[in-house]
Amino acid sequence: MAFTAHIFLFYYLPALLLVYSAVPGRFLAARNVLLLTAGYVFYAWASPWFAALLFGLTAVNYLLSRCIAGTEVRRTRLVLTACAVVMDLAVLGFFKYTGFFEHILNGLIAFAGANALPVLKIVLPVGISFYTFKLISYLVDTYRGQPPARSLLDFACYVSFFPQLLSGPIQRYGTIDRKSEPVPTFADQLVTREHTLDKFSWGVALFMLGFAKKVLLANAVARVADAVFAAESPSTLDAWFGALAYTFQLYFDFSAYSEMAIGLGLMLGFQCPRNFDAPYRADSFSDFWRRWHISLSSWLRDYLYIPLGGNRAGASRTYLNLMIVFLLCGLWHGAGWTFIVWGAWHGLWLVVERALGKKPFYAALPASVQVLATFLLVTVGWVVFRAETLSEAGRLLAVMFVPTAAQGGSTLLSAIIYTRGHLIIMAPCTMLVFQPVQGFDWTRRLDWSRVLLPAGLFILSLMTLFSQSFRSFLYFQF
Repeated sequence: MAFTAHIFLFYYLPALLLVYSAVPGRFLAARNVLLLTAGYVFYAWASPWFAALLFGLTAVNYLLSRCIAGTEVRRTRLVLTACAVVMDLAVLGFFKYTGFFEHILNGLIAFAGANALPVLKIVLPVGISFYTFKLISYLVDTYRGQPPARSLLDFACYVSFFPQLLSGPIQRYGTIDRKSEPVPTFADQLVTREHTLDKFSWGVALFMLGFAKKVLLANAVARVADAVFAAESPSTLDAWFGALAYTFQLYFDFSAYSEMAIGLGLMLGFQCPRNFDAPYRADSFSDFWRRWHISLSSWLRDYLYIPLGGNRAGASRTYLNLMIVFLLCGLWHGAGWTFIVWGAWHGLWLVVERALGKKPFYAALPASVQVLATFLLVTVGWVVFRAETLSEAGRLLAVMFVPTAAQGGSTLLSAIIYTRGHLIIMAPCTMLVFQPVQGFDWTRRLDWSRVLLPAGLFILSLMTLFSQSFRSFLYFQF
């Protein structure tokens, strides 16, 4: 069930808010039970089997966390934590990477001249990449001394919290990311949280802005990106136009989901950390990852990079750790060589910046040029990220950077992508990604002028939604 689906907008969400508000605030446990039920209904809408898997993983991880917390022997706690983490990763790996590794194996078998093995058709449970990381952070934090959840109800409510269930943010249970905006821990908010008109209004306005970004901007530029990446012979101008369209699509799509998720949490009294902070204004790759998908980048830092040794074992080990983290980051996004190469691309530039004293090689240029250079390098990475195969990515990049590789484009492609509507929508996209004020901050202090704009955009988005085909959020597939 997507946030932009009519069943969610006109039935699920109004019914939940009505029932939730009818439960007196002093009965917070009853409200938590309602949220737990709502989370499983929301997730089971895609498939009851997905909900069964979610409950099974939740119950097993809760029991293991109690064992970890109840064991005083450090080695035993370490073994229990490692086994639990391996179990979670094994489940994720089975659903997400079985087909990928089977194709690799079949390639080797074919090279040897033998018959290929049958490939299993496995349906990927939506959101499994995100809630698996929530489970792992909880287990590791418990090993590090954080008290476990008070009850299975609390823990299940955390894992199945529907605003974050499908695409994050990856909020931690009992700890706070020290480099993100400080908010109460999720564990504390299960016990006590404020339900105020200001918080609810902030959530509604933020949800409306996110909804408008998804429907009016992301969905519109997606048609340009789809056409260019599917074209057989785009021109150099076509290729760059499509690459920029996908760069905008990915940002407006994913940041929209995050804003809608945070807004929904606020409506229910929960504060969630921001997940984006004008990432295309970054002047380096290090700065980009402080601004893009903040909950993921901080998770990778605290639960992978630092445990690997971080920067504590010399320069060579630091470079290796950075490459390992971003190769795994790429693999986490998707089971394919394109994602691995995309991760390597980011890891490479982070290594270069670390070798140059945490500065990009273009640090001597004016600040605005540094931002533009980072943006273009990130865009190149998104081309690989979006392409179906490495050969497709290489073909498009060759057209972008070697005009002689282009075949002149086609009249049909030009008629599709250079319409008045697409040109008009690309203009505000370009302006919005480079301006510093974010919807998260802009909706925080509302007055009448700041109420009318989100409301008007939301109404316009609803009208637009009814006239276009449904397009789910991009990160559902990762």
